[in-house]
Amino acid sequence: MAKVTFEEMLDAGVHFGHLRRKWNPNMAPYIFMERNGIHIIDLYKTQAKLDDALKALKQIAKSGRKVLFVATKKQAKDIVAESIKKVNMPYVTERWPGGMLTNFATIRKAVRKMTAIDKMKTTSSWNNLSKRERLQIDRERAKLEKNLGSISDMSRLPAALFIVDILKENIAVAEARKLNIPTFAMVDTNSDPTLIDFPIPANDDASKSISLIINAAAQAVGEGLAERKMAREKKAAENHEKEAKAAAKKEEAPAKATDAPKAEKKARPRKTVVKKQDK
Repeated sequence: MAKVTFEEMLDAGVHFGHLRRKWNPNMAPYIFMERNGIHIIDLYKTQAKLDDALKALKQIAKSGRKVLFVATKKQAKDIVAESIKKVNMPYVTERWPGGMLTNFATIRKAVRKMTAIDKMKTTSSWNNLSKRERLQIDRERAKLEKNLGSISDMSRLPAALFIVDILKENIAVAEARKLNIPTFAMVDTNSDPTLIDFPIPANDDASKSISLIINAAAQAVGEGLAERKMAREKKAAENHEKEAKAAAKKEEAPAKATDAPKAEKKARPRKTVVKKQDK
């Protein structure tokens, strides 16, 4: 399974928190010390929490469900888009559209509209439109693609959310909590870890720190998908082998009616009943 070492986290600056005056008291169990007015995160606890989160992410991916990654801050959006696209999971790196989870049906309508525009472009009706109308539709399509293109394949609510900076993505956290959707998140010293099911104490501002955690999460998801694929292939091979054995057994079994004629029954002698004559 994906493993992040203590040295890797130290080099990436995962341990750097916020200023002391910005801290959240609920982060006290994960703070190692204070240095120059800045809180330092305990990396041993980060490592333990990260391992738990990666195991859970792997199991979700192995079960065939989706994990939605959310990161709209400048330092994280490109990292998330690049890493998560490789494992074919949905992600949001632009503005979080309010109601994406709680009003999912409306979001799906917008995605279907984008698909309808694509279909319309392949028909003759597209050529019948004026240049101005085509330009307006193209702009609308580009806007939808920017905001919803990365979740176009998400036909139902995700099994979990992975969030970078829960303060910035507070609406996403609130919607997930309302629908009881499990949440994974990088939580800095200014965040409340009690809002998250799988909090990962880490620096959520440095690009190196974000990249390390996101890549580990993507790797765990990839491993889960690979194991799912192997399990399905193994099951298919076993079913094929069973069918082949059953067919071979059926061919070898002699047909009772044709190959093994019934033995003729021996005729039993009939008993003669002698009637007594009346005297």
